[in-house]
Amino acid sequence: MPVTKENKRFTYTDYCSWPEEERWEIIDGYAYDMSPAPDTEHQLLTGTLYRMLGNALSGKPCIPFIAPTDVVLSELDIVQPDILVVCDNQKITKKNIQGAPDLVIEVLSPSTARKDRWEKKRLYEKCGVKEYLLIDPEGKYVERFLRAEDGFFDRGEILSPRETLSLKSLPGIDIPLWELFGTEKPTPE
Repeated sequence: MPVTKENKRFTYTDYCSWPEEERWEIIDGYAYDMSPAPDTEHQLLTGTLYRMLGNALSGKPCIPFIAPTDVVLSELDIVQPDILVVCDNQKITKKNIQGAPDLVIEVLSPSTARKDRWEKKRLYEKCGVKEYLLIDPEGKYVERFLRAEDGFFDRGEILSPRETLSLKSLPGIDIPLWELFGTEKPTPE
């Protein structure tokens, strides 16, 4: 369960006044501690996916970012997704990202899985994220949610390490999940 800062609501102004060595996120005004640091498996998977996205997006208008990058969704919602991609350069400031990224990826860890799956999913849906991925390094699967025409995420789908993830928010970008998870390449049937 994440540690929260007091039992009151905070704003972006409060967030900017906190010590830089502390990592917090604010969701609906409530502050969540980002420690402890992710384990090495989490970091390796995050780094691998970030590198894959960076290579695939080279020469394209969309830009990938990796945590810690502040994403200011509102005065009461400031998050640091593991990986995000922004295709509207006007959202990118020197200090942070202003508004919803096109793609948000959270790599699950025991200390953040509940928040990523519930609070952050609702927040990303409300703020207009087009595609939300939850990656489970232990179970070796990806859960994908896409923004539907009604403005809500669809029911989601689960992809195994034997599949290729074709990003809907970034047409033409395919991620072979066996490479991401370091498993054996599937043989054609």
